[in-house]
Amino acid sequence: MSYREDHFLKFQPGKTPLWPDYKRGRSSDEDRELFLQILQKGIHGFCYSLYEEGQKPGDIVGEAQIRKRMKILKPHCNWVRSFSCIEGNEFIPVIAKEMGIHTLVGAWLSTDKEKNSEEIDNLIRLAKEGYVDVAAVGNEVLYRNELSEGELLRYIEEVKKAIPGIPVGYVDAYYEFVSRPALSDVCDVILSNCYPFWEGTAFEHSIDHVIQMYQQAMQAGKGKKVIITETGWPSAGAGLGNAMPSEGNAIRYFINIHTWAQQNQVEVFHFSSFDESWKVGPEGDVGAHWGIWDKSEKLKF
Repeated sequence: MSYREDHFLKFQPGKTPLWPDYKRGRSSDEDRELFLQILQKGIHGFCYSLYEEGQKPGDIVGEAQIRKRMKILKPHCNWVRSFSCIEGNEFIPVIAKEMGIHTLVGAWLSTDKEKNSEEIDNLIRLAKEGYVDVAAVGNEVLYRNELSEGELLRYIEEVKKAIPGIPVGYVDAYYEFVSRPALSDVCDVILSNCYPFWEGTAFEHSIDHVIQMYQQAMQAGKGKKVIITETGWPSAGAGLGNAMPSEGNAIRYFINIHTWAQQNQVEVFHFSSFDESWKVGPEGDVGAHWGIWDKSEKLKF
């Protein structure tokens, strides 16, 4: 997700914080120690960053590369989320399951109908073979205006019919589910991306903003489970509005979001696991700095 003007800087903090910032009275060294404690204990899930330096979507990636990064993630999470089911991405849930990790598996949808069919067919195949715990039919395709709502609903219905018993949803920003009741109704689970950074929110209000996003998705889901499928804070790059990237903010965001999630039993996938240089293009320089590990797979903090 990146800048979207019609949702930019709309958050207004309340007089009473919904959740306290755990920074108070703590040094940067203590922040790093707490970050490491949470990481070692393990969080719910990571978004799996597939591409190494010099690679980009469309490149074919082999099992060995996927296995290498999965071994790094295994001690630190119970779930991984993948974004596609072709071009090597289909090995992500297979290797995750081999290592005892649960999977949220996505089919990437776009304007390319032929690739959409390949993605959907592979998602259904992987689910029938036992590699999918939650299926995501599309990621931000409405946000990118690449499919109509009707087209997306038909893809979701196709997958639901093919894999009964496995929860099926669609991933997008929380407000898409609020404004599209038919989308919320068709999904078994609401898969919501929640980014205070991309809405220009100052760091000190970031967790309150996420809580409000989550609450809106909950209301749209009318009692369905809501999973936060992406959230994070960049460690470097250009700021947006009042949102400023920094290593300190990235560490504190990790601490705050996963402490809140664990206290409130909310399932959260951190974005992201590894830095990816290719994201500089679509998101500006900040796009390459969302990982907990750098592009060489070294822990950044």
